[in-house]
Amino acid sequence: MKVIIIEDEKLSAEHLKMLLQRIDADIEVIHFFDSVKSSVKAFQQGITADLLFLDIHLADGLSFEILSQTTIDCPIIFTTAYDDYAIKAFKHNSVDYLLKPVGLNDLQSALVKYKKYNQTIHSTLVENISLAYQQITKQYKQRFLVKMGQTIDSIKTEDAIHFQTQESITFLVTSNGKRFPIDYTLDQLEGLLSPDQFFRINRKVMMNIKSIEKVSTYFNSRLIITTQHLDQEACVVSRDRVNDFKAWLDQ
Repeated sequence: MKVIIIEDEKLSAEHLKMLLQRIDADIEVIHFFDSVKSSVKAFQQGITADLLFLDIHLADGLSFEILSQTTIDCPIIFTTAYDDYAIKAFKHNSVDYLLKPVGLNDLQSALVKYKKYNQTIHSTLVENISLAYQQITKQYKQRFLVKMGQTIDSIKTEDAIHFQTQESITFLVTSNGKRFPIDYTLDQLEGLLSPDQFFRINRKVMMNIKSIEKVSTYFNSRLIITTQHLDQEACVVSRDRVNDFKAWLDQ
């Protein structure tokens, strides 16, 4: 089996090659590339392999740019330290993905999945990966235009400690306790705000991670947050959101 490794960290590339040869001596790493530019050039010139190991973050950009600029016909296994919500978008759109440092058992499992890989679905997977790339590079809302009386102001999204819905009105709340009504529902905000920075802890509150002072266990398998300018009931993380909330804090 012929393999190409695209990785800008030399030690990581060599480590991966060593593990591959340890698993199967017949695996041949035919090329290393360390940048988007060099990879695009090689694929445009017709280079091919049986399997591609692709790091997401390269020195000159995200490796998804390679997929958008070239046609790659071989299956892909991602190798990355990029462990957050975005990676879940393409977890099932490639053969597999491996978190660095790559371990022997995880690599063996990925190769088993590769052997079961159906080449006929490859083009669909590449399209889905491209969509995932768009999610990762999405530009989230940076500011909100607010009005208080006759005054119109622009508030940076990062300055909102939370968003809260009360009596069908959504308020942007700042660290000094000021509350500004905005023309968005929390459902809409979930698609507009960065999931790295904001999490909807219950039906009525979306929280900025920077505003969380403490998290404690609460009755009925829930959690409660210590923060500013919210009453106790509003600070409770819904039971059905607890696991996702913990994952959000641990990303």
